[in-house]
Amino acid sequence: MPLIKLSLTFLFILFITNSVYADQLTVTDGDTIRIGEERIRFSGIDAPELKQTCLYQEIEFKCGEFSKNLLIKKIANQQVSCIRESKDQYGRTLAECFVGKESLSSYLVREGYAFAYRKYSDKFILDEEYAQSKGNGMWSMEFLFPWDFRK
Repeated sequence: MPLIKLSLTFLFILFITNSVYADQLTVTDGDTIRIGEERIRFSGIDAPELKQTCLYQEIEFKCGEFSKNLLIKKIANQQVSCIRESKDQYGRTLAECFVGKESLSSYLVREGYAFAYRKYSDKFILDEEYAQSKGNGMWSMEFLFPWDFRK
């Protein structure tokens, strides 16, 4: 019986995670990637929209594009693994993805180019508080939270 339980646990973990190299995925924006036909939205965070801008010392800054490029640079030919959680209302897979043992979501929030999406999770609040206290990324600019920008 324990062997069967262990095998089922292994199969479940295999089902919810996978590893893929960066050349096999596409970064859609600061919180979404595509692996083949599967769209993966990082759960628990919200990054600025691609067309979203911020104001840095009275200069308009493309913070949405920067967030996407920061994610591209972070992944840079490394192996990415994702732990799938569920699907959202748009059919995207909700997951937390990693490069090595580092959460890409945590990284983006700590750098200040994504926010803890408190409406759905409290997992990245400490990362956001860190970024805010250091003035990282968008915390050094005038900005709208992505959820306000979309309204």
